[in-house]
Amino acid sequence: MFSLIVRRIISALTTLFLISIVAFILIQLPPGDFVDAYASKKSQGGVIITKEQLDAMRIQMGLDKPLYQQYLKWIGGVLRGNLGYSWEYHRPVSEVIGERISITLILAFSTLLFTYVLAISIGIYSAVRQYSIGDHIATVLGYIGLAMPGFLFALILLYLGQKWFGMSVGGLFSPEFVDVPWSWAKFMDMIKHLWVPVLVLGMAGTAFQLRTMRATLLDELNKMYVTAARAGGVPEFRLLMKYPVRMAINPIVATLGWELSKIVSGAPIVGLVLSLPSTGPLFIQALLDQDMYLAGAMILFYCTMVVIGTFISDILLMIIDPRMRFKRSS
Repeated sequence: MFSLIVRRIISALTTLFLISIVAFILIQLPPGDFVDAYASKKSQGGVIITKEQLDAMRIQMGLDKPLYQQYLKWIGGVLRGNLGYSWEYHRPVSEVIGERISITLILAFSTLLFTYVLAISIGIYSAVRQYSIGDHIATVLGYIGLAMPGFLFALILLYLGQKWFGMSVGGLFSPEFVDVPWSWAKFMDMIKHLWVPVLVLGMAGTAFQLRTMRATLLDELNKMYVTAARAGGVPEFRLLMKYPVRMAINPIVATLGWELSKIVSGAPIVGLVLSLPSTGPLFIQALLDQDMYLAGAMILFYCTMVVIGTFISDILLMIIDPRMRFKRSS
């Protein structure tokens, strides 16, 4: 098993390296660069910057160099722990994203926990109580969750919160806790507000995983080994949890990395709608400003989360299903 883990780590690092190349190229695809975006902002405010000044800024920032040299400079810094310098914020990238990365991680893993706990629980109930009222309700809610975009659900919650309760459900903190240092009171205030973005980000994933769990468990319940175990007198709950659920949960665990990628990809838009102090709105603004070091670091961070999620799902599959260890070691 150790050799499998080593191979997965090497594969993950190779994937991140290739992603860094693709991400850096994609950031450069829009016409212009940070200097052009900066000049456009200044011109809107009535400040005119000459071509000589723009060229001097490009030389100072290294934007006059070929693309491969800019990439080598950036990736070399990343390998040394230096993510580069944000031209828009005039600060190191590590400081800019460091302020929001903890919020992003809390949102991502809280949503992941919410998705799997709720989907597995309701999926088991729907399979065991097939065609019951609860199963029909879960099916309808599942279809709604799959069909409704996250940002639209966020807008609906904002409207209902304002109309019914006279309050905004956006943000993660009450006004008195926004700019104060972290404390136990601030953490508990964040927990009180956390359910809204978690619900929005986890809605589609929960609906999909619920349907997957229900379908795979129904397939397992109809197999002969379940009938034989039931005929042998195995208690129903123990029979359900030890055999069919353990087998049906495999495709759920296998999609952990994919589920994390959906949460991460939906976080920027949802973060804008709900005014969350996460890295999502920061990432969108970096793309608009063409702040390439900041945008590149954000893409690398998001992809690292997905790769880690996939790595964890592989390890969990090896633990849950011994057949995976035998298959991969052969």
